[in-house]
Amino acid sequence: MMIMVVGVLPLTMPTTVDAQTYVQRYRDRYGRIRYRRVAKPSYYRRHRNRINMAVGTGAGAILGGLIGGRRGALIGAGAGLGSSALYTYKLKPKKRKYKKIRRY
Repeated sequence: MMIMVVGVLPLTMPTTVDAQTYVQRYRDRYGRIRYRRVAKPSYYRRHRNRINMAVGTGAGAILGGLIGGRRGALIGAGAGLGSSALYTYKLKPKKRKYKKIRRY
């Protein structure tokens, strides 16, 4: 039975790894539609805003808890959330790079 399971195992493995890439559709200079593989952005780059907000809230809650107990943790979490929102959305907003596609 074990030989049978080991023998079938290579057939169940995926042949390609598509989790790191996705297919982008574009129109070439002659008007034909083409497809190209593009690497996915990193996890941090995709979820930058959520990660920054969570880290700021957690850090504020820890510092507030150390200083003022349970009530201080709640106040610190609010202050951390506000400061991380200010940092994420106003001081260092996302800088997206757009590629110019020339259509001749």
